[in-house]
Amino acid sequence: MRKYEVMYILRSNLEQEAIKKEVENIKKIFTDNASSVLECKEWGLRELAYEIEHMRKGYYVWMLVEATPKAVEEFNRIVGYSETVIRHIVVKDGE
Repeated sequence: MRKYEVMYILRSNLEQEAIKKEVENIKKIFTDNASSVLECKEWGLRELAYEIEHMRKGYYVWMLVEATPKAVEEFNRIVGYSETVIRHIVVKDGE
């Protein structure tokens, strides 16, 4: 398994409870696919560099995961059609 840095941005209009639930659901994508979340940092509500879907702010979350290719593929598939995630990226960790 490889280490990956995962960053995603949630809609700014979500309630705190919905944000918490979404973060847990995304962590579960990795744990359900024989992978582990090593670190998870919620950076909170921040200004976006440019407007996305008429929003100027988003809730940023960064994770360090040790994951299988299947888990990364599943993450990309699920957040690709998610209503709450407005942007996401997965990058191999350079260690």
